[in-house]
Amino acid sequence: MKGYIKLENEEVFEGTINAASQEDVYGEIVFFTGMTGYQEVMTDPSFHGQIVVFTYPLIGNYGWNETDYESVHPQPAGLVISEAAPEVFHYEAKQTIKEAAEKAGIPLITGIDTRSLVKSIREKGDMGAVLTASPSQVNVREYEPIGEQMLIDEVAVKEPAASGNGEEHIVLLDFGYKQSMVRRLNEKGCKVTVVPYDAEEEEIAALKPDGLLFSNGPGNPKQLTPLLQRYRRLSQTYPSLGICLGHQLLALAYGGDTEKLRFGHRGANQPVQDTHSNRVFMTSQNHSYVVKEDSLPAGEFTIQYKNINDQSIEGLSHMTHDITTVQFHPEAHPGPADSEEIFDQFLEQLKNKGREKTYA
Repeated sequence: MKGYIKLENEEVFEGTINAASQEDVYGEIVFFTGMTGYQEVMTDPSFHGQIVVFTYPLIGNYGWNETDYESVHPQPAGLVISEAAPEVFHYEAKQTIKEAAEKAGIPLITGIDTRSLVKSIREKGDMGAVLTASPSQVNVREYEPIGEQMLIDEVAVKEPAASGNGEEHIVLLDFGYKQSMVRRLNEKGCKVTVVPYDAEEEEIAALKPDGLLFSNGPGNPKQLTPLLQRYRRLSQTYPSLGICLGHQLLALAYGGDTEKLRFGHRGANQPVQDTHSNRVFMTSQNHSYVVKEDSLPAGEFTIQYKNINDQSIEGLSHMTHDITTVQFHPEAHPGPADSEEIFDQFLEQLKNKGREKTYA
């Protein structure tokens, strides 16, 4: 049936909507620039509450499989595609992207002029939008802005869960983590215990971690301001790695500030430069907020990574504590594996810390 996207600025785009949409669906409309990786995008908790526009014109040609999940179920509020492949040919495919969206109860609208829609988002910025069958009856501004919604509570674990049997034990504070982070660390010989983002310091200490991983997740990092001092103490106690939202939270915990980009970085082709070595690599990213460079207090962090396109901060190294943060996703999925060495550097920090304890 006919379906419409109505933007916060009153623009309307017409297409065809799947049967999963029986009611109007609100979300922050954003765009993803990757040619592949749509299943990982659709199951990434960082997209929770967002309406995702795929810029590549044909999505779904290799289908939907049973392995490339980043969480237990699809996360976006809605999907927008120019053309969804009606058939799939990959040997692992179990269903089409339309079937996967319908099974998950996620509205999928096709036949949209995605080029025109993305140009509007680029000009005016990420904004609220509603997927609807009756655009004349919808007022997008009546909905609660996504930046004010506590999305983390909807995606984070409620109880600890462990995997792997390695020598190094990493506790992952979950704000909406991607499962490929845990898989990658397990493959590198680590035990990983995922805990709720508001776990008490005593609970974490009882797990005897060698290091902490502050994960990615959806929403505005400043919503967790009451927990920042806890995160600061934890990161001073254990070697820590912050990824995406975790990077922003650690910057806030040490006195930095964050701001929302006009339109975020979402794709598998973001060029990042290591300011220490001048090396450039391509990265996978998904975020709306960035750390403000002029907000970083003196004597805390050095800026180790920068985005070549807009010069925004992509990663920090603490001057005195074993803390590294990155705005991008070193585990990729989807995207290039150029920056996977971030995990290796983190594990080397853990081993060095272990040697210090042994010889102390």
